[in-house]
Amino acid sequence: MPCRGIARSPRLSRAGRIARGWPDFRWSGLGRRAGRVLASALILTFLLVFATPQAEVLAGEAGAKIERLDIVTASGAHPFLVEVMRTESERERGLMFRRTLAADRGMLFDFETERPVQMWMKNTYLPLDMIFISRTGRVVGLAENTEPLSEAIISSGAPAYGVLEVNAGSAARIGLKIGDSVRHPLFGK
Repeated sequence: MPCRGIARSPRLSRAGRIARGWPDFRWSGLGRRAGRVLASALILTFLLVFATPQAEVLAGEAGAKIERLDIVTASGAHPFLVEVMRTESERERGLMFRRTLAADRGMLFDFETERPVQMWMKNTYLPLDMIFISRTGRVVGLAENTEPLSEAIISSGAPAYGVLEVNAGSAARIGLKIGDSVRHPLFGK
């Protein structure tokens, strides 16, 4: 008596196996080429969604919502997409341990009251520009090209309601100066 446990018996054709009720392990309705194209498309989609550095920032690594912010300088408005850190634990973590930050991205720290602010770069691998902002949205302080991993204290120099961290060189690129304005719902309350 022949063994019926193997679906791909060399003795029976595909039609014979199907006629006997054996499972067909080929893609139903698709040829081999179409199956390969579909598999390639699925792999490419997976890589684009999960393997890009921006995927981390798009989702907001700290679970924060991404919001638009405009910095207005003499050269015009410059849009950024920022994660807003509103709680003490969010502010403490900030951009620590991040290895990448897209050019048009940043992190906005909401300190809830206008007061002198001190920051540092401990466990922060990216050089940053720190922009200190008043309650009305005016730039009151600027620390450019901060040193990664440094524990040196960076002071606002004036009372600040929020701090915006962007990639080092961004402030120079847009021509940012003390007195320029920042537009975001957090300011101008």
